[in-house]
Amino acid sequence: MYKHMGEPPHPFCRCLFYSSNALARGAARVAASAFAPAGLAPSAAYVLLTVLREPGTSPGHVAQVMMLDRSTVTRLVEGLEKKGLVRRASRGRAVELHPSAAARELEVQLRACARRVHERFQKLVGPGLTRLAGAAFEAAQSLEEDRTAS
Repeated sequence: MYKHMGEPPHPFCRCLFYSSNALARGAARVAASAFAPAGLAPSAAYVLLTVLREPGTSPGHVAQVMMLDRSTVTRLVEGLEKKGLVRRASRGRAVELHPSAAARELEVQLRACARRVHERFQKLVGPGLTRLAGAAFEAAQSLEEDRTAS
């Protein structure tokens, strides 16, 4: 169960809050290193990849897909706009997000960065990565559903 079988290495290792935050910090370091050559923070890169995959998508949809607050998406989109990678278009009251030509040029590099993140996690976590990621995603969905129901 533990990396080195025997007693739990820390009294909080069975606590989801403690363990998930420790995992998130480590994952953030791996992702930041992988996306550094593209000049984007991982969160901004994944927002941009979402916009590249779904041109014309709304900030609300991006927030839903990425399980982020709308204000966080707005802040990330503003940063991408300043870099000339995303533009907002108003359609009445709706806002659409569109990738720029520069974003399209960066897409191959961003996908390579995302692949490096996955490969690094695969090396560090091993064959249980898919199961771990799936369980973490399901837990995050449940927590998000509980948050939005409140």
